[in-house]
Amino acid sequence: MTHWIILPVLLPALVAPFIVLAARYHIGIQRVFSVAGVLGLIAISAGLAWQASDGTITLYQLGDWAAPFGIVLVGDRLSTLMVLLTAVLALMVLLYAIGSNWDMRGRHFHALFQFQLMGIMGAFLTGDLFNLFVFFEVLLIASYGLMIHSGGNVRLRAGVQYVLFNLIGSTLFLFALGSIYAETGTLNMADLAQRVTAIDPGETVGIRVAAVLLLLVFAIKAALVPLHFWLPSSYAEAPAPVAALFAIMTKVGAYAIIRVYTMIFPPDLEVTAGLQADWLLGAALVSLALGALGVLAARKLDRLVTFAVIGSMGMVMVTISLFTPASTAAALYYIVHSTFAAATLFLIVDMVKSSREDLRLVALPPVAGAVLVSALFFVGAIAMTGLPPLSGFLGKLLVLEASFPTDAVVWVFAIVLISSLVNVVGFSRAGSVVFWKAKAVPAQEGTTPGAPPSTLSYVAVGGLVTLLIAHTAFAGPIHQYMTTTSQQLYAPQPYISTVLETPGKLSKPDAAKEGDH
Repeated sequence: MTHWIILPVLLPALVAPFIVLAARYHIGIQRVFSVAGVLGLIAISAGLAWQASDGTITLYQLGDWAAPFGIVLVGDRLSTLMVLLTAVLALMVLLYAIGSNWDMRGRHFHALFQFQLMGIMGAFLTGDLFNLFVFFEVLLIASYGLMIHSGGNVRLRAGVQYVLFNLIGSTLFLFALGSIYAETGTLNMADLAQRVTAIDPGETVGIRVAAVLLLLVFAIKAALVPLHFWLPSSYAEAPAPVAALFAIMTKVGAYAIIRVYTMIFPPDLEVTAGLQADWLLGAALVSLALGALGVLAARKLDRLVTFAVIGSMGMVMVTISLFTPASTAAALYYIVHSTFAAATLFLIVDMVKSSREDLRLVALPPVAGAVLVSALFFVGAIAMTGLPPLSGFLGKLLVLEASFPTDAVVWVFAIVLISSLVNVVGFSRAGSVVFWKAKAVPAQEGTTPGAPPSTLSYVAVGGLVTLLIAHTAFAGPIHQYMTTTSQQLYAPQPYISTVLETPGKLSKPDAAKEGDH
């Protein structure tokens, strides 16, 4: 049994208490160990993704207890991809937090940051629904601490709202798990995939209720309309590095939907046939439209970005809701793009905020470092709105292409194209007011201009922009990887066999096994 797969969970779980116990009053030591931990995560995640790239599925059994009785971690193409995405994003966010001194504005930032990574990594790697719930709760606790970092009544109020909505989701999650266990006697995903198919079609009420509850829970995590109310205030009021890290948080909900509704409740399963498509696509299209309208109506720059995130999650969920290999591959490509684009914009908003009275979209004197900041905002806006030549444009083309064989093609084309135009108008208005019209506004007497962002802050944002450019330049091989990942999801038998039949083993695709013989 290989132990590498548990390290993305174990490493931040060890770094966090060390920071609290041994370096609580030494910010320099906290920074060193936090950055070193994230660099270690990147190295481990890259190794796991490389190992999974040929279809290998890695299983780890805690305590050497075989599934479905023990806790298992499973690494396939999808889970290792999301783990690597999280680790890379975390490094850029952490560099910005250090460069802007956000980590010094409150207590325990680095420890909470590591616990947050622990929860995210565990959610992506777990092979058990109950432990998915556990890692969701780890996320909730750590993210609340990060949200109220550096204090303030407004931030505290947004944090309480965030916790209340997510506690509702947690309660529904427990109800769903209870229903599933009552119907099947297991919560292991691979075991569930087999047992759900054996349920008598005439006795499906309980499992259908559980499937609906799970979908609601994951839709809350993904901020899907009408379950998105927690996101605008929470993300807008959170510290900038925290909001940037939260760009991956909504993707946890999207990941859970992909995982559960391609393996446990696949589209062709009779007992839950049509359950996902009945309302998921409609809610996703409404989310896309509402996000665009929010961008157009926003009166503050941070609110504009939060509604852009809602719109981007609508785009992701549109492709997921089609539940075809092509649409899922398009969704995975767009997930990577939207994560980096959203994080980029949240950090740029903080650069603007550091030398501006407020973030209202009104003409004020130019911000410090206006040339570089405006250039970065221009690139981030192009990425988020899906204009060529960046990966957002390619991602939308993949989304539209995936919708061709479906009955909803007209609705998808109309809403995607119209919302893209509205987003362009909204971001253009914001950029012109904040950066261009600011040149005509004289500096007020007696005011001290803010200091320009630090070099490390520029490095962090520049790193995210570089990743967006790389995601565009290598779109061909990346999309090919997403396609093979999607194909693995819609043929889950190797995953199931690895978890239930070959404990502690590295499993390769059947074709590779035959070739070995």
